[in-house]
Amino acid sequence: MSLGFVLAITGAALATILAGIGSAIGVGLGGQAAAGVVSEDPSKFAKVLILQLLPGTQGIYGLLVTFITLSQIGLLGGDKVALTTWQGCCFLGACLPIAIVGLISAIHQGKTSVASIGIVAKKPEQFGKAMLFPAMVETYAILALLISILSVTNIL
Repeated sequence: MSLGFVLAITGAALATILAGIGSAIGVGLGGQAAAGVVSEDPSKFAKVLILQLLPGTQGIYGLLVTFITLSQIGLLGGDKVALTTWQGCCFLGACLPIAIVGLISAIHQGKTSVASIGIVAKKPEQFGKAMLFPAMVETYAILALLISILSVTNIL
């Protein structure tokens, strides 16, 4: 196995691991707040559940970039590509946007979801407005996802 191949797999792994860690932390934060609200008013379950789940998307984005990367290098359904060290570095670098931004944005989206859950606890009719705050954080995860996908698919 070449160094280039190892670097590409490392990038793919980091995309899933870091974005997944961020999502786990973010969803956990939201879940703690949501549990408190539901213990007081079970009728708010659906609204707070949606807010809790929002930080989970970064983990999905990281997994998507991992699948695309593994497919590009032939590890999923195809012949393994002989990668140079430079190409491996390119794959590693291409996976970093969603890995790093996914980690950080999911944590901050979780914190924002906690605040939005607080809005829903006091004024459930403001759910639509409360959704906008964590959705704004999502924008940066989507931008990182796009950069990673465009980069990964144009290396070879």
